[in-house]
Amino acid sequence: MTASHHILPARHGAAYVLNAGEHALVRNPYGNQVVDTWALALANPEEHSAMEHTRSVNSNIFFDNGQQVVSIHRRPMLTLVEDTSPGRHDTLLCPCSSAIYRELGCTAPHRSCTDNFHEAIGNHGVSLSFTPASLNLFMNVPVAADGSLDRLPPVSRPGDHVLLRAEMDVLLVLSACPQDITPINGADHTPRDIELEIRREGAA
Repeated sequence: MTASHHILPARHGAAYVLNAGEHALVRNPYGNQVVDTWALALANPEEHSAMEHTRSVNSNIFFDNGQQVVSIHRRPMLTLVEDTSPGRHDTLLCPCSSAIYRELGCTAPHRSCTDNFHEAIGNHGVSLSFTPASLNLFMNVPVAADGSLDRLPPVSRPGDHVLLRAEMDVLLVLSACPQDITPINGADHTPRDIELEIRREGAA
């Protein structure tokens, strides 16, 4: 098996080709960084990861070991095969966008996961007219009995990681969330880098 190592800079996004059976290890070196995550089928990028179907298939609003991200056609795309973090991963909140930052009082341009998604897939020659909902790795969004949500700092620790296995050939899209107004990326409101290891079959 061969592996390639990448740094996903804070506030930015990138996309990686992941063939069926290959793995992506997403490491949170500081413990506090949320990673918005998507998958697009290489054969047809309009077949994208769908949180509404993922919640339905898993019968869970969180994403845990052994569960799968499925597409709009309910086909398996990614499986969470290893998770060292103590917290759940959110499937409910939308990726941040310029509209959200305007609501939060930003008057200057602000990077967003939505923009990161489209920039990243554009670098692979892919264009979509919409932004799919994201799987929000390491995002701590507790849900109360009355259905209300909160947005708290991640409970992941420095060095925690998740390991995702591709169940089909996909374009894996990751965004080191730029949110620096709410405590989604920690109490100090500071986005940080993420480490990525792509594990491929082949000679070592």
